[in-house]
Amino acid sequence: MTMAWWWQTLISVGVALLVVWLAALVALLVAKPGKAQLTEALRLLPDLLRLLTRLAGDRTLPRGVRIRLGLLLAYLAIPFDLIPDFIPVLGYADDAIIVVAVLRSTVRRAGLDAVRRNWPGTEDGFAALSRLTGLRG
Repeated sequence: MTMAWWWQTLISVGVALLVVWLAALVALLVAKPGKAQLTEALRLLPDLLRLLTRLAGDRTLPRGVRIRLGLLLAYLAIPFDLIPDFIPVLGYADDAIIVVAVLRSTVRRAGLDAVRRNWPGTEDGFAALSRLTGLRG
């Protein structure tokens, strides 16, 4: 007896999602930040969230960048994580790593000046953000 096509499709989609999740897990393990970096990132969190919101609403940025930032904000708002929180270090670091990747992408497409223009915090905070994310002009 052959399996119904919809079962095959459902299993194929499930396997594809598992493969993508495993690839993301490996990428996060490779990019794992140190404890000092996570502590500094947590101090910047309120300003960082305001920055992401401002960048997503900045009409001078390319549409693709704003869409990416909007998707990032939506990902941060949902209660499910790519890596479950019970996994030591990575469970809490996955959001930070994804934010860094999106910010780097934003700087590549829109420039560091757009990030600096929308930064709501202090110059010291921006310097810390630049150091943590590797943002360079």
